[in-house]
Amino acid sequence: MIFYFRVMAILEFDVFIIGTGTAGKSVAYECAAEGMKVAIADNREFGGTCANRGCDPKKVLVGITEAMQLSENLKGKGIVSVPKIDWAALQKFKSTFTDAVPASTEKKLKEAGIEMYHQSPKFLNENTLSVEGKTIKAKKIVIATGQKPMELKIPGREHLMISDDFLELEELPESIVFVGAGYIGMEFAHIAARCGAKVTVVEFGERPLAPFEADIVSHLTKASEKLGIEFIFNAQVSKVEKLQKNYRVSFQKNGKTESVDARAVFNTAGRVPSIDELDLEKGGVAFEKGGVSVNEFLQNTTNKNVYACGDVSASGALPLTPTSSQEARIVSLNIRNGNHTKMDFPPVPSVVFTIPQIASIGLTEEEAKKKGYDFVVEYKSVPKWFNAKRTNEQVYAYKTIVDKERNIVLGAHIIASEAGEMINLFVLAMCGKLTAENIKAMIFAYPTWGNDIKGMV
Repeated sequence: MIFYFRVMAILEFDVFIIGTGTAGKSVAYECAAEGMKVAIADNREFGGTCANRGCDPKKVLVGITEAMQLSENLKGKGIVSVPKIDWAALQKFKSTFTDAVPASTEKKLKEAGIEMYHQSPKFLNENTLSVEGKTIKAKKIVIATGQKPMELKIPGREHLMISDDFLELEELPESIVFVGAGYIGMEFAHIAARCGAKVTVVEFGERPLAPFEADIVSHLTKASEKLGIEFIFNAQVSKVEKLQKNYRVSFQKNGKTESVDARAVFNTAGRVPSIDELDLEKGGVAFEKGGVSVNEFLQNTTNKNVYACGDVSASGALPLTPTSSQEARIVSLNIRNGNHTKMDFPPVPSVVFTIPQIASIGLTEEEAKKKGYDFVVEYKSVPKWFNAKRTNEQVYAYKTIVDKERNIVLGAHIIASEAGEMINLFVLAMCGKLTAENIKAMIFAYPTWGNDIKGMV
């Protein structure tokens, strides 16, 4: 008797990319344009977090609350009544931005000649992956899988929803608890509160948004409480229970067990690198708490055939879409031309899209002290400046840190309705190493929010 064995062919690629978000797509397109044989894989819908379930859909939801808040500010000053929000209609509008993303992404990748896989690959060895039952060898492998919500290892964690779920809510619950007061928790808390939900935020630390300038955050905390958001600080969540209609969130505070009930509970305690499905150990890929370990070329420290970019890389850069794009550019150049391009980022701004927004770039006052700079701090609350006053904004403040010797901006921190746009002018100033005199000497359009930065240095 003769037995026939079918030997599965090993597919070979120049570059195999894991992750189809901002970073992964960019590397794929650039390498394919150079004539390389490229493949890309994702275990979720193509297009990544930002476009499908992150920055973009969130900002659509924020938009309607901005209109609502402006109406609230001007009620009795020309506005007769504040509009009501139709949550279902808002979600339908949001879906016009997200629904087409996966198919559009796949279409563009196909047109670029890039092979696609719909599964999370696993490393078999340093250059070999298993995906969709196929064995694949690649000269270079790029990990661009981003981050995912950090699991809270507490009893009842199966009752916790995540940011993905919030963005897909068909109806807004009448009461919500957010566990964690970082970017996501604060932004969603503001959306939910303005849309009519009773909101409680339970936070392990002593304040929201720990990495941001404390004085500026204090203004946001007060504004949030005025909006109706209740904060429970210095609280360690210990358990979530399902009741008849509500969920009960138990937490430890000051040595005592306390609890709060709500119709829905969201885990917004932070995000972690999405690497646990990759079998990195089999590929000899070093990783750490911050993600895949990389050198200055964004190359893995132990497997030189592997690069990592975006939120999953332990590069030290902020996990933001613009930094992901920059890291992708670096990885692409180093794959195509050899390791000649090092990671050297300019100052990177951060924005929290609450109302008002918080925006930050450079050093906080505390960081400047630790680094030993000799600096001048200007910190003022300025709700009577024209731009705030004309729309009856109650909260407007800034803190700038300027180096005494060189007279350049070391850090800028703003809370205002247009803080996100204003901080971009500080990006230009800091990247161009403009002095305070240079900034003051510029002529900006008036009356605009951007013009106000001349009064901040």
